Amino acid sequence: MYRQIWTPKIKAHTTNSTYFGAQGRNLLMNTFPLIFIAVLGCVYLHLWKKSNNKNINRVEEKQKLAIWRRPIIMKGLGIVSRIELSFFVMFIALLVWTFASYLHIIFPTITPKSVAKSGEKVWEAKLEDSGLRLGLVGNICLTFLFVPVTRGSSVLQIFGLTSEASVKYHIWLGHIVMTLFSAHGICYIIYWAATHQLSEMLKWGKTDISNLAGELSLLSGLVLWIATFPRIRRKMFELFFYTHHFYILFVVFFVFHVGVSYACIMLPGFFLFMVDRFLRFLQSRSNVRLVSARVLPCETLELNFSKTKGLSYTPTSIMFVNVPSISKLQWHPFTITSSSNLEPEKISVAIKGEGSWSKKLYQMISSPNSVDRLNVSVEGPYGPPSTHFLRHDLLVMVSGGSGITPFISIIRELIHTSESQKCKTPEILLISVFKNSEDLTMLDLLLPISGAPSETCKLGLQIEAFVTREKQPVSTEDKKNLRTIWFKPNPSDEPITPILGQNNWLWLGAIISCSFIIFLISLGILNRYYIYPIDKNTNDIFSYPIKAVLNMLIICISIVITSSAAFVWNKRQSGTDAKQIQNMEGATPMASPNSWFYNADREMESLPQQSLFQSTNLHFGERPDVKRLLFERKESSVGVLVCGPKKMRHEVATICSSGLASNLHFESISFSW
Repeated sequence: MYRQIWTPKIKAHTTNSTYFGAQGRNLLMNTFPLIFIAVLGCVYLHLWKKSNNKNINRVEEKQKLAIWRRPIIMKGLGIVSRIELSFFVMFIALLVWTFASYLHIIFPTITPKSVAKSGEKVWEAKLEDSGLRLGLVGNICLTFLFVPVTRGSSVLQIFGLTSEASVKYHIWLGHIVMTLFSAHGICYIIYWAATHQLSEMLKWGKTDISNLAGELSLLSGLVLWIATFPRIRRKMFELFFYTHHFYILFVVFFVFHVGVSYACIMLPGFFLFMVDRFLRFLQSRSNVRLVSARVLPCETLELNFSKTKGLSYTPTSIMFVNVPSISKLQWHPFTITSSSNLEPEKISVAIKGEGSWSKKLYQMISSPNSVDRLNVSVEGPYGPPSTHFLRHDLLVMVSGGSGITPFISIIRELIHTSESQKCKTPEILLISVFKNSEDLTMLDLLLPISGAPSETCKLGLQIEAFVTREKQPVSTEDKKNLRTIWFKPNPSDEPITPILGQNNWLWLGAIISCSFIIFLISLGILNRYYIYPIDKNTNDIFSYPIKAVLNMLIICISIVITSSAAFVWNKRQSGTDAKQIQNMEGATPMASPNSWFYNADREMESLPQQSLFQSTNLHFGERPDVKRLLFERKESSVGVLVCGPKKMRHEVATICSSGLASNLHFESISFSW
């Protein structure tokens, strides 16, 4: 239907256009739909944000939906829901069906008689055609490759997804793309070798396919792909980080290889990614106001930044942090531990000293001669549009080590909800597993540095903390104190503000639509008054590479103009709030707040600390029996969240998916440390 009915009609109306030519058809059919969905998504999210119905009440899920949301552990995919698995299977089926359909249509036309003129053998012709079709199928995956990593994407948000949680889709698509493109390249190399045409590998056609550009694109992708494998990524993260920038060469040479007209099939996803990437670039150019840092004995920091009251975010959000004195190029994501409602003028992230970058930061701040001023840039925050924790009667949070960080923001948010809205919040059972007693000080982060409301004791929080490598508590003499360090402000420091202001979704929709319109208008003028007089829509005269360069240049200029204009406008509007940074100069206080675990035998400093201590049970030399703890809960709706090592996540997911307890609802969650 598409090829035999729709395409001829569309082609008849677009091919002879003096403004867009054959490219116009691809822009209409392949590029416009996703751009239109993204703009509509921005409008929808803006209206939803402005509505008062933000909190989702406790409602019972339909049994069918609950079943589809249950987790499944799949080798190679990890923990996925039945919905995710279904879409994954359907997507693979689409790729297989597309490839099989191509071959089913083309192979019968390849006969000894049809290949006699070119002097080829039947198998050689079929191999060439198979290689071509593998490339076409790979383009389907490439269309969606950049969508999951567009952090501020409205397309993800309208489906309730975040870029952090969608990274696994990007990984899946990346493996499929590189597998198909590698097979595409291998087929052609074998074909050229068999037909004695290896010189084709160096072909850079002026008005035809550029084989050399395709090989350079594939080579860039292979370098990037190899560095993504887990063993290399974990042991040499910096190699993974820097080689990932090869995506620029991959995309540029891909456009040179296939031509800008056909590249429109992958343009929308990359266009939205470029808009998001440039906005992040603009945000990262300024230094933000770092107010203080809490230094924990377990090589953990909590960095507290100043922010404007207009910046709101949801629990489990993340923020990317850059410290130029350590590395000007490296950006690391960290889970936000604060609540934008409980702490309206502060935003905090927790950083565990586990990698080389985070260890350098910890040593820099925790050393006796600690710096009194630190330049920091951030990107974000990024998080889900809403959370659904209030719908449960009980929340069971299972964490391992640094996996406790996303639960800190959830607990702080529930503290605010119970205080301000005076509504019943879910009971909370926090099961935390640590290696050593020093790690217990992470529980100090449950309370913000400025203290917590007295309503903390009404939250209904029960903590079961397990220390696996120690049989008994460490003596008081061996314990290190928790310290709070205050930083002096720089005159150029700014509080963190929403990059596009209060109406960020509306502004993002305007940027996407205006930049795309500017691109179309500029492209139409370029074609009508420069390319068309030379080529006359024959596509046989004007150079494909030059046309590709001009198109990419126009896209970049249109995005830079619209994004910069929106950013500068909102920067001026938020200038009043930025000027209200409080002068918080001063040395680190002589007495830092006490840890309520390390000082359990002393009088508590506040009612919230006392309440938390009394609700905590410490277990030494043992691991939690998670299955027993979950099955003991008889509440009608129990939300189960897990964050920690892979083995722990799989264990909890297996328990929830077993079907032995219908009241357990597994909630997927991601974190960065």
